[in-house]
Amino acid sequence: MPEWEAPAKVNLSLLVGARRDDGYHPIRSLVQTLEWLDRLRVEVADEDRLTVEGADLDPGPTNLVWVAADRLAAAVGRSRPRLDFRLEKEVAVAAGLGGGSADAAAALAAVAEIMGVEHELVARVAAEVGADVPLFLVGGTCWMEGRGERVHRYRPPLEGVAAAVVVPPFELPTPAVYEMWDRLDGPEGPVWNERDLPPVLRAEGPLRNDLYPAAAALRPELAEWRAELTRVWGVDVVMTGSGPALFALFPSEDEAVEAVAAAPSEARAGAAAAVRPRGVARQG
Repeated sequence: MPEWEAPAKVNLSLLVGARRDDGYHPIRSLVQTLEWLDRLRVEVADEDRLTVEGADLDPGPTNLVWVAADRLAAAVGRSRPRLDFRLEKEVAVAAGLGGGSADAAAALAAVAEIMGVEHELVARVAAEVGADVPLFLVGGTCWMEGRGERVHRYRPPLEGVAAAVVVPPFELPTPAVYEMWDRLDGPEGPVWNERDLPPVLRAEGPLRNDLYPAAAALRPELAEWRAELTRVWGVDVVMTGSGPALFALFPSEDEAVEAVAAAPSEARAGAAAAVRPRGVARQG
């Protein structure tokens, strides 16, 4: 059974614009995929099945794996075969790490291979499945714009560093964070200290996550977690996506491993992962 890697991502910067008439907020985000991976296996079967290991997720038709498979079949204009999906979750869920979107991108790539669908159509469908899904078809260091549907690689890419990621023991629903951001009149997030950025990113000017003030307003303990990690790690700590996952960059994976080990034990999840130069990818 072919296996597809579905990586986590972190937002190195996330600039948010005022809500548009269609209800969406335009973004401009610098994103990096990581070697923190879910694994998706799929084969043609006698009936549809989705087995999830490692997380308590609904395996029904609203799961993004099925949404991706069905949207692709609809775009092609023909029925898809029955599919047996087996998803091994490692990436923390509901944390701002894009795990569900990465799984959907892996499903798109896998079903496209089974059905013989061209990449151009897969990329178009990805934007319909979810805002982060197109990113994971590209991967590496990327700019995302619009709702996330416009993705292009950042040059030169980030290399030779690792991220330490810690997920505090609570969740922050993305719609609630954006609603709070609107209520706060669209605040800017704290700017990442330039000395804690790899040299290749320093030319980009201020990098920040504009959703952080809204997330911290919803869950004040988020600021406590960020302050504690900053103290323990000795570097600037940043929130990814709409949170609550927090991360920092380190010169080596060993240093990132040490950082995660030093995090408070109450964390819901944590991982040290090297930066990844690609998105979803087939193994075997």
